[in-house]
Amino acid sequence: VFSPELLKMYYARFFPYSLLGSWLSYNNDSKLFSRREFSFTLEPIPGEEIYIRYQSFSGPTELEKAIQRRQPHKIDIGAVFSHPPKDKQAIQSGFYTVQRELVFDIDLTDYDDIRQCGCTGAAICPKCWTYMAMALQVMDRGLREDFGFQHIAWFYSGRRGVHAWVCDEEARLLSNEARAAVANYFEIPLNKRNKSEGILSSSSSSVHPMLERAYDILEPYFCQYVLPEEGHGLLATPSRWEQLLDSLPTETARETVGANLKLKWKQEDSSPQEKWKQLLQHLRVKFDLDDNENSAIQSSSKRFKLSSSTTEKQRIAVWHMEVVLEHTYPRLDINVSKMQNHLLKSPFCVHPKTGRVCVPIGDVESFDPFTVPTLPQLVQELDDYCDDPTSHAEHDWQKTSLKPYFEGFQKDFLAPLLKELRQRERDQAEQQAALRGEF
Repeated sequence: VFSPELLKMYYARFFPYSLLGSWLSYNNDSKLFSRREFSFTLEPIPGEEIYIRYQSFSGPTELEKAIQRRQPHKIDIGAVFSHPPKDKQAIQSGFYTVQRELVFDIDLTDYDDIRQCGCTGAAICPKCWTYMAMALQVMDRGLREDFGFQHIAWFYSGRRGVHAWVCDEEARLLSNEARAAVANYFEIPLNKRNKSEGILSSSSSSVHPMLERAYDILEPYFCQYVLPEEGHGLLATPSRWEQLLDSLPTETARETVGANLKLKWKQEDSSPQEKWKQLLQHLRVKFDLDDNENSAIQSSSKRFKLSSSTTEKQRIAVWHMEVVLEHTYPRLDINVSKMQNHLLKSPFCVHPKTGRVCVPIGDVESFDPFTVPTLPQLVQELDDYCDDPTSHAEHDWQKTSLKPYFEGFQKDFLAPLLKELRQRERDQAEQQAALRGEF
């Protein structure tokens, strides 16, 4: 699926240099592109990698020439600096980052403690890929609704994860401290659910609106993909449901609700989803938790409202949310997001382990990483296209299954971004003209 010959063909015929250039130039700002850091990982001898940082290029054409000359196995993109990074050694002082997209990296290896599909490490399957769909929706909604960002591009990493590039000007100009604050906003202590404090605060019955929204997004996925045997089997076998019942947060809950349901479920044949609903109903009745659709804590389209402020009831009332979040909430590589000068794999390149292209993700519900084009597939598609004398296309990638990915990126992400930048430019020009009295 991957070879130097296939990679050479990809860089010569398929890599969308113009798309990447239009994006990273942000409305034809040549200074932004020329001061952008690119990093190449070369492999002149199999197994021997050479890592070259602080490269920069005057424009997409020069970048294309460098890529085709050096044939990097991996391309990373960094920040925009005060000077072209290639001149870094000649600059005695004043070389610093000035902007960089706010980026996020989510990898399935961070889900190994909850993946029950048989996959670990770099392995993925349709069952565990649903974790990426869950993460993408939670992060995308949070970035848009809580921070007001609009221009967010999501990409498949080519193997086992997804990357987000937040490209609003406000995001690109964030300081390292502000980036860390945004990243920390989305981070919750997923490893603390079995400890006394839990994931959610036990000092108050209120839950942060961000977590409420995340729960609303994730709970249907949890019921469909985490609970049943055909998913990750959290309530599919006696050993698994006993483990969950034993994690109830108080001794009273374990000795009453937990013990009763262990006996009940051994004697009846109910589905994992039915077991989940029964568990929530037993907790509601036992601990006098009132249904109230206007409350702050939701479960199975119902919301639990505490009838008193006892610590035990608070812990019971949020426990179901903690379970859902522990098994579905995004697990970020948070260090990637905190620093302007952190590198991230370039979109549109090829993963050397899979031969798959790092394509944009449009509709997350329909995106399937196992149908993403591979290098041999693209070569065959190009051959088939060329055999058809009635076919016409401007770019070679338009002759292959890359077309819907790249055109979707162009239409749904790049065009709105550039339209806003041009509008801002016109508005600024009009303001300056008004100040000069030209109206």
